[in-house]
Amino acid sequence: MRDLLERLLAVPGLSGHEDRIRRVIAAELEDIGCTHETDRLGNLWTTFRGDGPSVMLFTHMDQLGFVVRKIDADGFLRLSRLGGVPERALASQEVEVSTRHGDLPGIIANKSHHATTPDEKYTVIPVGDLYVDCGFESAAEAEAAGIRIGSPVVYAPGSRALGENRITAPALDDRAGCAVLIEVARALTERAGGPTVHLAFTTQEEFNLRGALPLAERLKPDMAIQIDLMLATDTPDMGDAGEMRLGGGPGISLYSFHGRGTLNGVIPHPAMVRLFEEAADAAGIPLQRSAQTGVLTDLSYVQLVGGGVAAIDVGFPLRYSHASREIVDFRDLDALRDLLVAALCRVGPDFDLSRDGAVA
Repeated sequence: MRDLLERLLAVPGLSGHEDRIRRVIAAELEDIGCTHETDRLGNLWTTFRGDGPSVMLFTHMDQLGFVVRKIDADGFLRLSRLGGVPERALASQEVEVSTRHGDLPGIIANKSHHATTPDEKYTVIPVGDLYVDCGFESAAEAEAAGIRIGSPVVYAPGSRALGENRITAPALDDRAGCAVLIEVARALTERAGGPTVHLAFTTQEEFNLRGALPLAERLKPDMAIQIDLMLATDTPDMGDAGEMRLGGGPGISLYSFHGRGTLNGVIPHPAMVRLFEEAADAAGIPLQRSAQTGVLTDLSYVQLVGGGVAAIDVGFPLRYSHASREIVDFRDLDALRDLLVAALCRVGPDFDLSRDGAVA
């Protein structure tokens, strides 16, 4: 899992610009013998045929970041945010600009400390006022290097081990989920029986949460399992937000609601909650629980496809979401893989998806 995740983390894939990471994931699937398909949005999926309710098991492969809004005359780049980028975490960050000629390093500038006024020392600079320094001396030099209005910009890729079991990197949301699903695909190639599983890597989640919609409409699943982060609450600043601990095992979301202008979220189908609780208990896998306001995934739209889809968010604890360096624990990722395989094995032709049948 570690080697696989490090390979995925090395490849930029801003929302709407997922082609490179999609090709890397496709190659990983081919290496384990999985045929795959893509659609016009760039969604990638592989299907394991079986009996009973069909399952769409998916995670997003895009990452948040920026696009170049303007190239100043002196070669500095102005940015627009793409996705939920926290402005207070931007100054001095290393970034990478993708061009047709290759990827270029840069830094988001931070005004020299010696020239900073007392008020400025405690002020968060809006992203519209920040600029990227790639070392150019003019706009012409930047353009000659391949930079254009709209060029994608991401936090500088790269990962580092933290202790024996943890890793820090940008885009662990949701390259960690991608690594887990590739390992689930490996396990499914060896299964005997089980439901039809459409295992998918989706686009534009960080942009508008709707990249998975055309795929869901195409596949028309009975059940949807979305893999993404669960907010870790085991740091000094998060203690009142829940009981999700890094290294404590995978989690399920019992409630999510954006709460910031988007009237959407997910209250999971009771049959799906019971499925994962029973699978975790039978396999001896610790299962954590999350209920959060301010969190939204593309499952909130997938669940509304067709006549409705029995849905649940399942995931791994993650610290410092959407920052330039996030943290996950490989023990959680390994356990999440095992939980997903165990849960899928419990879905047979007679699996009851009625609301009344799911109530104990």
